Amino acid sequence: MAIYEYRCARDGAFELALPIGTAPAAAACPACAEDAARVFSNPMVRLQPRALVAALDHEEKTRYAPDVVTTLPSARGRARAPVARMTPALARLPRP
Repeated sequence: MAIYEYRCARDGAFELALPIGTAPAAAACPACAEDAARVFSNPMVRLQPRALVAALDHEEKTRYAPDVVTTLPSARGRARAPVARMTPALARLPRP
């Protein structure tokens, strides 16, 4: 059995447990009995850590409603990224 998600325009999302490969494109809403369209979502997300699920949800949301940034983040409180030393082989290359 697999869990398929449907979304009713009036009552919202609901799930149906059906045998794999038998889910119709539309199903009757249990609350209002109107046709609800099938929604395709990430499989097995519920078994992942909460932080990963939140990150995936945020990534999906930014596809349609991106975050708006008006200023650059401040560097206060963050350490500078370490700078690697130049290897001797690269030091002999001409500089632009």
